[in-house]
Amino acid sequence: MRVAAHQPQILRSDDSVNRVIALLLPQGECLQEHEVREHALVFVTRGQLLVSASASERTLSAPSLIHFDPGERHEVRAISECQLVLCLAPWAAPGHPGQPAAA
Repeated sequence: MRVAAHQPQILRSDDSVNRVIALLLPQGECLQEHEVREHALVFVTRGQLLVSASASERTLSAPSLIHFDPGERHEVRAISECQLVLCLAPWAAPGHPGQPAAA
């Protein structure tokens, strides 16, 4: 799988089910602290990743997997160039921008 830095690729998207995205995070770059409304599974397929969540830090080396609950704040930083596969489920979660408001 070839993914360019700063150009994530949607590998699969099924409404009400999940979205799978591949991305490349260059060495030293980070996705600053954020949260998503869905469950997030992050697969490290190449490289090393520093993960900060719930007041703790953890280093993941490929191949590895980490799960974030909906609304869990986290930050990830590439120790070395990292290829990641992100799975968000259910896609899109209620309240996600672009989703119709609940009746």
